[in-house]
Amino acid sequence: MFNDIGALEVVTLVVLAVLVFGPDKLPKVIQDVTRTIRKIREFSDSAKADIRSELGPEFKDFEFEDLNPKTFLRKQLDNDELGLKEIRSGFDLKKEMADLTDAVHGRESDSASAPAPAPAAIGSGSDGSASGSSGGTIDMTKKPEPAERPPYDMDAT
Repeated sequence: MFNDIGALEVVTLVVLAVLVFGPDKLPKVIQDVTRTIRKIREFSDSAKADIRSELGPEFKDFEFEDLNPKTFLRKQLDNDELGLKEIRSGFDLKKEMADLTDAVHGRESDSASAPAPAPAAIGSGSDGSASGSSGGTIDMTKKPEPAERPPYDMDAT
Protein backbone atom coordinates (compact mmCIF):
# COMPACT_ATOMS: atom_id res chain seq x y z
CA MET A 1 0.00 0.00 0.00
CA PHE A 2 2.79 2.42 0.89
CA ASN A 3 5.54 1.11 -1.37
CA ASP A 4 6.81 4.53 -2.36
CA ILE A 5 7.42 5.89 1.16
CA GLY A 6 11.09 5.97 2.12
CA ALA A 7 12.80 5.87 5.50
CA LEU A 8 13.12 9.65 5.70
CA GLU A 9 9.37 10.09 5.21
CA VAL A 10 8.60 7.52 7.93
CA VAL A 11 10.94 9.26 10.39
CA THR A 12 9.33 12.61 9.53
CA LEU A 13 5.84 11.20 10.13
CA VAL A 14 6.88 9.71 13.50
CA VAL A 15 8.44 12.98 14.65
CA LEU A 16 5.38 14.91 13.48
CA ALA A 17 3.04 12.48 15.29
CA VAL A 18 5.04 12.84 18.53
CA LEU A 19 4.90 16.63 18.24
CA VAL A 20 1.15 16.75 17.46
CA PHE A 21 -0.16 14.10 19.87
CA GLY A 22 2.58 14.07 22.48
CA PRO A 23 4.42 11.04 23.83
CA ASP A 24 1.64 10.30 26.35
CA LYS A 25 -1.28 10.11 23.87
CA LEU A 26 0.63 8.59 20.94
CA PRO A 27 0.19 4.87 21.92
CA LYS A 28 -3.57 5.40 22.38
CA VAL A 29 -3.82 7.13 18.95
CA ILE A 30 -1.91 4.30 17.28
CA GLN A 31 -4.27 1.73 18.84
CA ASP A 32 -7.31 3.71 17.67
CA VAL A 33 -5.95 4.00 14.12
CA THR A 34 -5.12 0.28 13.89
CA ARG A 35 -8.55 -0.62 15.31
CA THR A 36 -10.24 1.63 12.72
CA ILE A 37 -8.22 0.14 9.85
CA ARG A 38 -9.08 -3.38 11.07
CA LYS A 39 -12.81 -2.50 11.16
CA ILE A 40 -12.67 -1.03 7.66
CA ARG A 41 -11.00 -4.19 6.34
CA GLU A 42 -13.60 -6.41 8.06
CA PHE A 43 -16.41 -4.27 6.62
CA SER A 44 -14.86 -4.48 3.14
CA ASP A 45 -14.41 -8.26 3.36
CA SER A 46 -18.00 -8.79 4.52
CA ALA A 47 -19.30 -6.54 1.72
CA LYS A 48 -17.31 -8.56 -0.83
CA ALA A 49 -18.67 -11.82 0.62
CA ASP A 50 -22.23 -10.46 0.48
CA ILE A 51 -21.83 -9.43 -3.15
CA ARG A 52 -20.36 -12.82 -4.10
CA SER A 53 -23.23 -14.65 -2.37
CA GLU A 54 -25.81 -12.44 -4.13
CA LEU A 55 -24.24 -12.98 -7.55
CA GLY A 56 -24.73 -16.71 -7.31
CA PRO A 57 -22.68 -19.80 -8.13
CA GLU A 58 -21.91 -18.78 -11.72
CA PHE A 59 -19.69 -15.97 -10.38
CA LYS A 60 -17.75 -18.07 -7.88
CA ASP A 61 -14.44 -17.20 -9.58
CA PHE A 62 -15.21 -13.46 -9.59
CA GLU A 63 -12.45 -11.29 -8.18
CA PHE A 64 -12.90 -7.59 -7.48
CA GLU A 65 -9.33 -6.95 -8.60
CA ASP A 66 -10.45 -7.96 -12.10
CA LEU A 67 -12.50 -4.75 -12.25
CA ASN A 68 -9.24 -2.82 -12.58
CA PRO A 69 -8.97 -2.11 -16.34
CA LYS A 70 -5.27 -3.07 -16.51
CA THR A 71 -5.89 -6.39 -14.77
CA PHE A 72 -8.95 -7.09 -16.91
CA LEU A 73 -7.12 -6.44 -20.18
CA ARG A 74 -4.08 -8.44 -19.12
CA LYS A 75 -6.30 -11.39 -18.16
CA GLN A 76 -8.24 -11.22 -21.44
CA LEU A 77 -5.15 -10.87 -23.63
CA ASP A 78 -3.38 -13.75 -21.90
CA ASN A 79 -6.41 -15.92 -22.60
CA ASP A 80 -5.34 -18.47 -25.22
CA GLU A 81 -8.83 -18.80 -26.74
CA LEU A 82 -8.22 -15.81 -29.00
CA GLY A 83 -4.98 -17.18 -30.45
CA LEU A 84 -3.10 -13.96 -29.76
CA LYS A 85 0.05 -15.78 -28.69
CA GLU A 86 0.35 -17.34 -32.15
CA ILE A 87 -0.17 -13.95 -33.77
CA ARG A 88 2.44 -12.31 -31.53
CA SER A 89 4.98 -15.06 -32.14
CA GLY A 90 4.35 -15.01 -35.90
CA PHE A 91 5.06 -11.29 -36.16
CA ASP A 92 8.76 -10.63 -35.85
CA LEU A 93 9.46 -6.96 -36.57
CA LYS A 94 13.25 -7.35 -36.53
CA LYS A 95 13.10 -10.14 -39.11
CA GLU A 96 10.73 -8.17 -41.32
CA MET A 97 12.99 -5.11 -41.17
CA ALA A 98 16.06 -7.21 -41.97
CA ASP A 99 14.28 -8.71 -45.00
CA LEU A 100 13.26 -5.24 -46.16
CA THR A 101 16.82 -3.95 -45.77
CA ASP A 102 18.17 -6.90 -47.74
CA ALA A 103 15.63 -6.27 -50.49
CA VAL A 104 16.59 -2.59 -50.71
CA HIS A 105 20.30 -3.36 -50.90
CA GLY A 106 19.75 -6.16 -53.42
CA ARG A 107 21.02 -8.94 -51.18
CA GLU A 108 19.40 -12.31 -50.80
CA SER A 109 17.81 -12.75 -47.36
CA ASP A 110 18.86 -15.66 -45.18
CA SER A 111 15.36 -16.24 -43.83
CA ALA A 112 14.25 -19.80 -43.31
CA SER A 113 10.60 -18.95 -43.78
CA ALA A 114 8.79 -18.64 -47.08
CA PRO A 115 9.81 -15.60 -49.10
CA ALA A 116 7.48 -12.66 -49.10
CA PRO A 117 5.40 -12.10 -52.23
CA ALA A 118 7.02 -9.89 -54.83
CA PRO A 119 6.08 -6.25 -54.34
CA ALA A 120 4.20 -4.43 -57.04
CA ALA A 121 6.39 -2.70 -59.60
CA ILE A 122 6.94 0.98 -59.02
CA GLY A 123 6.43 3.25 -62.02
CA SER A 124 6.08 2.25 -65.61
CA GLY A 125 8.12 2.69 -68.71
CA SER A 126 7.08 4.60 -71.82
CA ASP A 127 5.61 1.44 -73.39
CA GLY A 128 3.42 0.74 -70.32
CA SER A 129 5.51 -2.17 -69.08
CA ALA A 130 6.53 -2.30 -65.45
CA SER A 131 10.02 -1.05 -64.64
CA GLY A 132 11.22 -3.36 -61.91
CA SER A 133 13.82 -6.05 -61.68
CA SER A 134 13.03 -9.72 -61.56
CA GLY A 135 13.47 -11.97 -58.56
CA GLY A 136 11.16 -10.10 -56.18
CA THR A 137 13.53 -7.21 -55.47
CA ILE A 138 13.17 -3.61 -56.51
CA ASP A 139 15.88 -1.90 -58.51
CA MET A 140 16.60 1.29 -56.56
CA THR A 141 19.45 2.56 -58.75
CA LYS A 142 18.98 5.87 -60.55
CA LYS A 143 18.12 5.56 -64.20
CA PRO A 144 19.31 8.19 -66.66
CA GLU A 145 16.63 10.76 -67.46
CA PRO A 146 15.09 10.67 -70.88
CA ALA A 147 16.72 12.99 -73.39
CA GLU A 148 13.56 14.97 -74.06
CA ARG A 149 12.30 17.14 -71.20
CA PRO A 150 8.78 18.49 -71.07
CA PRO A 151 8.44 22.17 -71.95
CA TYR A 152 8.65 24.65 -69.08
CA ASP A 153 5.44 26.57 -68.49
CA MET A 154 5.98 29.87 -66.73
CA ASP A 155 2.23 30.35 -66.00
CA ALA A 156 1.89 26.93 -64.31
CA THR A 157 4.09 27.91 -61.40
